[in-house]
Amino acid sequence: MSKKKSKGDKKKSKKAEKNVEAVAAERKKLSTKEYEAEIYKLHVELVKLQRWVQEKGVRAIVVFEGRDAAGKGGVIKRISERVSPRVFRVTALPAPSERQKTQMYFQRYIEHFPAAGEIIIFDRSWYNRAGVERVMNFCTKDEYQRFLHYAPMFEQAIVDAGIVLIKYWFDVGMDEQERRFRARIEDPRKTWKLSPMDVGSFDRWYDYSRARDDMLKYTSTEYAPWNIVRADSKKHARLNCISHLLSQFPYKDVPGEKVKLGKRSTKGSYDDEAMIEQFGTIPEKY
Repeated sequence: MSKKKSKGDKKKSKKAEKNVEAVAAERKKLSTKEYEAEIYKLHVELVKLQRWVQEKGVRAIVVFEGRDAAGKGGVIKRISERVSPRVFRVTALPAPSERQKTQMYFQRYIEHFPAAGEIIIFDRSWYNRAGVERVMNFCTKDEYQRFLHYAPMFEQAIVDAGIVLIKYWFDVGMDEQERRFRARIEDPRKTWKLSPMDVGSFDRWYDYSRARDDMLKYTSTEYAPWNIVRADSKKHARLNCISHLLSQFPYKDVPGEKVKLGKRSTKGSYDDEAMIEQFGTIPEKY
């Protein structure tokens, strides 16, 4: 490919990114009040889904992948914050240990697969090999090619075993990603989110774009398709993703037992406040 054509491709790609960001900017902005009202409704539905999953013994895996700073963590937090961590189990694996590096590549992920009544949320997954490992040369070309070949087979086995498999790719525009990166640098509460890998992804935008393109091309199948989440607007992305996730299950509201507090027993009553006054309490600054 000539340099002239390569530059043309870059211009087209950048124009496409701008178009996506323009569409996001034109979208009606959600007020905090509107957003909170909608997220409340979705949280109620997630609780219904949770009861149904437990009742039916459903097993599910939800894979979250995407650009750095695309908002995956924010969506995962909103999914999991009002449900049981024993049902919606979030898994974010660190870099593999020396022992794990000698294992079959998919092995350390299989260890976290669901039992009956569980939904496993992978915050990054086996698709590390198709993204950061490829771009940063953490794997060989042969290892990468084998992954693209075997990943669909691996996922076919998951689905054939009766496990629901849902895959999300979060995409964010170039300008919006930069804005979020700069916000992380300037906000001391967010600096921990900016890793060396994030900085590397900022510098290698088009390398990651090509890795994304190949990943989607070779691993999106009829039984395990990729679902793209446009994430330039965090609020819209959260609501759209959770709504879509709910639509992937034929759940029904399983009525739970009504809880009654009853009356407190005063049998064996004593001054229990006096007992704890003997011990030190933390300073009440607020």
